[in-house]
Amino acid sequence: MEAPLAALWSAYAALQGPAFPSLIQQLPSDFPAPIDLLEAVCKTRYWGALYVSPGASGRLQDALTDSAAASAYDNADVMTYIWNEAMYAPTVDSAISASLGLLSAAARVAYSTGNGTGKVTSVSGPATLSVLADPWKLQSINIQPTSQGSRAIYNTVVIILVLIQEFFYLVTINGLYAQFKLYARVDPYRIIIVRNAISLSYTFIGSLCVIGTIWAFKSGWNINGSQFVLSWVVLWLFAHINFLTIDVFTIWLPHPFVPMALVSWIIFNVTSTLLPFDLSPAFYRIGYIFPAHELYQVLIDIWSRGCNPQLHYALPILFAWELVGLILSALGVFRRCHFAMLGEDLQKKEFKERLDAAVDFEMRSRNEIEQKHSEPVKPEVGQKYKATCPEQAISEEGDQERVVRKELSLVLEQVNTRQRREQERTSTACNFGPAFNLILSHEGGNDA
Repeated sequence: MEAPLAALWSAYAALQGPAFPSLIQQLPSDFPAPIDLLEAVCKTRYWGALYVSPGASGRLQDALTDSAAASAYDNADVMTYIWNEAMYAPTVDSAISASLGLLSAAARVAYSTGNGTGKVTSVSGPATLSVLADPWKLQSINIQPTSQGSRAIYNTVVIILVLIQEFFYLVTINGLYAQFKLYARVDPYRIIIVRNAISLSYTFIGSLCVIGTIWAFKSGWNINGSQFVLSWVVLWLFAHINFLTIDVFTIWLPHPFVPMALVSWIIFNVTSTLLPFDLSPAFYRIGYIFPAHELYQVLIDIWSRGCNPQLHYALPILFAWELVGLILSALGVFRRCHFAMLGEDLQKKEFKERLDAAVDFEMRSRNEIEQKHSEPVKPEVGQKYKATCPEQAISEEGDQERVVRKELSLVLEQVNTRQRREQERTSTACNFGPAFNLILSHEGGNDA
């Protein structure tokens, strides 16, 4: 075993633990050239690769024993590691790059203090002494450098921003449909087509704004226009999936459970992208089914130019979410239209009941008045009535108006109570979802 490699394993034995990445030694025949290691890391078979350059041990030994060789010695051509910073950038910085830097420093100390210098007992000359003090400098081959500060939001704030966009858009469009009673007035097939066309347009623009924000703060990040377009397209798909999913929640879930479902959806999606599953308990592998995880895998593949080959499962999962969302959302339109028509019929029925109650009350009142007027009046009573007619007429009219108002209010209250119960049953059966009361509406209130 070459001296630098022996010192490396000696240092690894001292650093090995749960918080340190595991090293797996491979035969040189398995990876005869650095390009083979690069491909292995690119294909995500390993998180990184650390190798010692061929002949590095011999060159180092010559530099320690020969001043001329020491002067020509290149300590940058000894030890190199390969990694992809675009893969969960904040995590791999500390877990891979920083850990391998610590391992190299510990191995360098172990080598310089005697565990690897071989038969060298003394050195002479500044060049040789410099080689002994600093036998190698760890070199980095970074497949996609991602050191900009905004990288921390790619798998957190970006996801939440898209979800918030779709929620407020859905609330707005629900308000429009409810206040203009479109579910009761427009054919369901037309609603499905127009609703999807508008949502696709909105998510198209919204995803452009999100990816534009990422590009605006890329700070020298080496990505090109093709990657911009591809990132835009996959964000567009993700945004529309979330619009459909939130729409499905508001259609098919009981109203009290909708807020809990929305919060859970956000938490599960963000959690699925925070850390690699290799660093998480097995339970978190449920995150494979959430679209945010697949979005981030596709974005990593785009940004690192194919060095995250997870498209074979990420894209099918995304399109499966889109297809299921389209079907359930379309069925939800028919459901909303059905209950909107029931609501219209209920309003007509309520109006008819109020009208019938008022007419019935009026007819009974007239019958009672006619019966009173048809009763015979005795002569002496008639004379007495004529004497006090003006005052009694005013008093009787006021009392009669109060009695009529009270009786009519009781009748209407009974009708309203019965109608309110029917409305509660209808609203429990169907919920149009959260909606804004828009000021441009021609009718006050939420008719949903």
